[in-house]
Amino acid sequence: MNTLTHLHKSAIGKLSFLDGLPSLLFRLILAPVMIIAGYNKLAISGEADGFLNSLVASPDIVQWFGNSEWGLGLPFPDLLAFLAGWSEFLGGWFLLFGLFTRLVSIPLMFTMVVAATSVHWHNGWFAIAPTNPDTSAAQVLDWLSIPGAKESLENSLEVQERIGKIRAIVEEHGFPEYLYEKGKPSILNNGIEFAAIYFAMLLSLFFTGGGRFVSVDYWIKRTICKE
Repeated sequence: MNTLTHLHKSAIGKLSFLDGLPSLLFRLILAPVMIIAGYNKLAISGEADGFLNSLVASPDIVQWFGNSEWGLGLPFPDLLAFLAGWSEFLGGWFLLFGLFTRLVSIPLMFTMVVAATSVHWHNGWFAIAPTNPDTSAAQVLDWLSIPGAKESLENSLEVQERIGKIRAIVEEHGFPEYLYEKGKPSILNNGIEFAAIYFAMLLSLFFTGGGRFVSVDYWIKRTICKE
């Protein structure tokens, strides 16, 4: 047992120089998502008047934030859209360069919680509706008798039926080679899956920081420690 423990510690020690790799990968995945989300909320352009307009959120986004009939129905839509847009846009760039990683993770986590609870929650978990109950992750939850799992599996059968009809129509009347060139059709479920995954990644960055690779935070820390 001691020998195995020693080998384990030795292997982990030799790989310790890679401990910043997960943080880098998380940042590279999250940064473009956040940047473009904020960009679209602010409608930023390269022109001077476009930049001034971006100091407030896009009117369409503000309406979506505030309208209770077809939007989110949130209070203070101007303020919340402004905060969400700039948090995502600037936060994404900070994540990309590993600057203030822990700090910027906080508002970004908050935006993910708001997105999950106000936009996606009523659609369940999956972002893309599974078409095969046998390969759906809900199968495992059904084994554990988790509420809602069986309904999810039944929904997969209904989705499978609809996808089948879509493909039949395309095969008969459409241009299948052209339409399927970029991938087969799917049904958007718009559940909380992506928001939850992004939240988990941001939570990890909050505790671990930006890591040692391509990280301004790490460079600043090393510089301060040397002094």
